[in-house]
Amino acid sequence: MTGRLIYLIGPSGSGKDSVLDAARATLAGQGCRVARRVITRSAEASGEAAEAVSSEEFAQREARGEFAMSWYANGLSYGIPALIDDWMATGDDVLVNGSRGYLPEARRRYPHLLAVLLTVEDETLRQRLHARGRESAEEIEARLARNAGFADTLLAGENPDLCLLDNSGSLAQTCQRLLQLIEDHRPAAWPDSA
Repeated sequence: MTGRLIYLIGPSGSGKDSVLDAARATLAGQGCRVARRVITRSAEASGEAAEAVSSEEFAQREARGEFAMSWYANGLSYGIPALIDDWMATGDDVLVNGSRGYLPEARRRYPHLLAVLLTVEDETLRQRLHARGRESAEEIEARLARNAGFADTLLAGENPDLCLLDNSGSLAQTCQRLLQLIEDHRPAAWPDSA
């Protein structure tokens, strides 16, 4: 059996990076690797522990086929290294910080992926975004409105198997729920591909 892709998505500020960092060691012990994204932004920019590259280098890597998945969002290019395919071929699961907008394409490429939507209560998210200090109050409210619309569309669309993971409480609780969710959705065997 090959490993599967676990595709974590959620709004900015929902805590995806914190969850990935906190669960990384435990996941590794359970045969699940966490992929590091490649992003076109300054290495000095705060946020996830991604590999920062220039737009030119990103385009070159993409042209060389170095990404299993890549997309453009929020003025940046994002790539998931092709190495994840090797990891899954050896039986490891792979957890990636994905994009909500790229989910349909990710599903086409990895039909057995487990999609996990990290949610957070609006007030908690509002507080986290204010604490980050990257956006004005007006920008935060606009982001919250966009996030609500996107989540509604995502949940109402063709995503019957989308798993919800609430991160409104403690990080430890969220990590425990993530590990349980991954275990609960582990397939006994892959369906026939014919």
